[in-house]
Amino acid sequence: MKIAVIGSGRWGTFIAWYLDNIGHEVTLYGKADSLHMAQLLAKRTNGLVALGDRIRLVTDLSCLCDAELIGISIGSQGLRALCGELRRAGLDTKPLILCMKGIEIETGMRLSEVVASELPKAPAAVWLGPGHVQEFVRGIPNCMVIDSLDEAFKQRLVEAFSSRLIRFYYGGDLIGNEIGAAAKNVIGIAAGMLDGLGLSSLKGALMSRVAREVARLICAMGGNELSAYGLCHLGDYEATVFSPYSHNRQFGESFVRGEAYSDLAEGYYTVRAMIKLGQEYGVDLPICEAVYAVLYTHAKPQRALEALFQRSLKGEFL
Repeated sequence: MKIAVIGSGRWGTFIAWYLDNIGHEVTLYGKADSLHMAQLLAKRTNGLVALGDRIRLVTDLSCLCDAELIGISIGSQGLRALCGELRRAGLDTKPLILCMKGIEIETGMRLSEVVASELPKAPAAVWLGPGHVQEFVRGIPNCMVIDSLDEAFKQRLVEAFSSRLIRFYYGGDLIGNEIGAAAKNVIGIAAGMLDGLGLSSLKGALMSRVAREVARLICAMGGNELSAYGLCHLGDYEATVFSPYSHNRQFGESFVRGEAYSDLAEGYYTVRAMIKLGQEYGVDLPICEAVYAVLYTHAKPQRALEALFQRSLKGEFL
């Protein structure tokens, strides 16, 4: 299959590498002024992934006109603008797979909904689940999920992308998978904050309680609450809550220690959208609210944690 990947960051570059390795014809697009793309053009490596000579590197969207499928791996808040660029480049009917996690802050829309609103003729799927580039390139396998409202499209992608390195599952709940995947980045930040406070032993309670929190929101939005316990969310906790490679976890730890951190942590933006969704659907999201308070209202992390412990007592699975 001829596949174009948009996004020359860590994950987008890995996806191009992976799809090339399993036999697809791959083009990787990055903006001309991107430092990531400049490095790839100069050295064909970003320090984590070395790209084979078969992968075409381009900085012009018109070069993607022959692609049978476009994968997108960019910051979630830039997706709507990119859809506009694809439309202007005449790529508005190309099938898309979103290799990214997040919720649009301004609208509270899931990323597949953003695509549907901007590119209604483009079939869309999402590629979600655990795994770090540093581990995949060392041959450490993992399991992931692909979901779409288009059943035939979903089946085609799962069959085309599965390998000994990544076992893909057929997703059956687009709402739950997208919300769960986005929310886990917020939990990564919360876990990092616990690390920074020397309270790492609370991570077990964090994972248990926030899974219930996210499940309630998924259910209220019309999804299957069991998705919160699948690969999109609970299955991604190790890679997000514990891994030294997790940008969100490291961001949370650096934040509470007052240290600068420059890499993208999607959870920083997603928590604003989660609060918006909680209010819209009338769902209590106490852990997300605590993270939001620390990040945006200058609440003291220890004080936010104490407030969680002082909430009214209740049954565990209510």
